[in-house]
Amino acid sequence: MTYKDSLDTAILKVLESGNYILGEQLSAFEKEFAQYLGVKHCVGVASGTEAIALSLQALGVGKGNEVITTAVTAYPTIAGIAQAQAIPVVVDINPADGLIDHALIESKVTPKTKAIMPVHLYGQCCDMKAIRTIASRHDLWIVEDAAHAAGAAYQGKKAGSWGHCNAFSFYPTKNLGAFGDGGAVATDSEDLYDRLLAARNYGQTNRYHHDTQGINSRLDEIQAAILRVKLRHLDEWNRRRNAIAAAYREHLKTVRCLDHHAYGEHAYHLFVVQHRRRDACLQYLRSKGIQTLIHYPVPVHKQKAFVYQNEGSLLMSERFVDTIFSLPLYPGLKDENVNQIIEVVNEFPES
Repeated sequence: MTYKDSLDTAILKVLESGNYILGEQLSAFEKEFAQYLGVKHCVGVASGTEAIALSLQALGVGKGNEVITTAVTAYPTIAGIAQAQAIPVVVDINPADGLIDHALIESKVTPKTKAIMPVHLYGQCCDMKAIRTIASRHDLWIVEDAAHAAGAAYQGKKAGSWGHCNAFSFYPTKNLGAFGDGGAVATDSEDLYDRLLAARNYGQTNRYHHDTQGINSRLDEIQAAILRVKLRHLDEWNRRRNAIAAAYREHLKTVRCLDHHAYGEHAYHLFVVQHRRRDACLQYLRSKGIQTLIHYPVPVHKQKAFVYQNEGSLLMSERFVDTIFSLPLYPGLKDENVNQIIEVVNEFPES
């Protein structure tokens, strides 16, 4: 499943054009991805981390403002908030699915709180209806971290279309991955769109005219061309991911699969399971040639770089990361390999 000819043609077209930055490929991808998401605008940027930072900056969230997010996420979620000079405030998770426990969000709202950042962890959407209700009650912005969730949906509406500004990563391992770093911000707001276009390009509004502070954060033409090809296959690839996940769910007996909520469509960026004796289980699987990873072994509030909160434990998050690991899952994984993985996992006892 390489789609090599289409990718080679797309890359060669860019090389022959001599236009590598802010050209027709990026413009076309932005339109196509916005249409796919069901939003009015998409702005291609250099990474998912900068998509978060620029989203917050466009919303006016910055120094001294607090952003509520989850304790279990990839650290770039926090890095993006910090890059915007805002203060990340993390809350505990629901251990059944690993997602932010929305029932705890309001307890963290203060006069400094300006935004909620739900993370659609592992490819499953947070409960956006509940989060929208909280945000509306307290007049807060919503910025979705949809880095894991390209193609996922909540109540029929795509991840990345629920918030005011919504961040995507196109890191190569993502469901929609480039051949290097890349990201995008999705929004329905004309005003935010204009701010983002300027902010990613040194604050430039017209050539050599800079009305605001900005940075260099542009999705280049080669990556945009690659993503245009891949976007055409995203739903197909996600269906295959869901088929593999369904087989795991049906046949795995000695590990616990995370809850899959009926309220939405899971993108299955990762298939994460739990085992009481996780480390011993991993050692056994690796001895049988099955590669696994832990996403993520250290909750945010336990990272040395996290200097923001000092108020004790977030017990659900801390227990969760001690039991989880990810099984192989990608669209090219063959049925016979899936069956072999299931067989080997089931050989290791539940307790």
